[in-house]
Amino acid sequence: MNFLLDWLGLNNLSFNELLWVFFGTLGQLIFFSRWIIQWYYSEKFNTSLIPIGFWWCSFFGGLITLIYAHHISSFPFMLAQAVGLIIYSRNLILIYNKKNEKN
Repeated sequence: MNFLLDWLGLNNLSFNELLWVFFGTLGQLIFFSRWIIQWYYSEKFNTSLIPIGFWWCSFFGGLITLIYAHHISSFPFMLAQAVGLIIYSRNLILIYNKKNEKN
């Protein structure tokens, strides 16, 4: 186990920092899962689709990653995530506005 922690550069982190790394990793995993959702729906319907789950994973993964980027004080990382959150939010607003128009 120590070899793996050394290899990942995590061996000298405090428990608190290790929790932050896991939190940031969770954000990245949620963010990544959006591509699996998009791929699944595209294959299922045999056309390129971006389902609403893609935007929710983008939003929550981006939000968690933004919090982590703030924790590590990475301005470029924060900026990229903040801009992304605006885009993801706007897409969700457009989707829900369209659904409300149909009702």
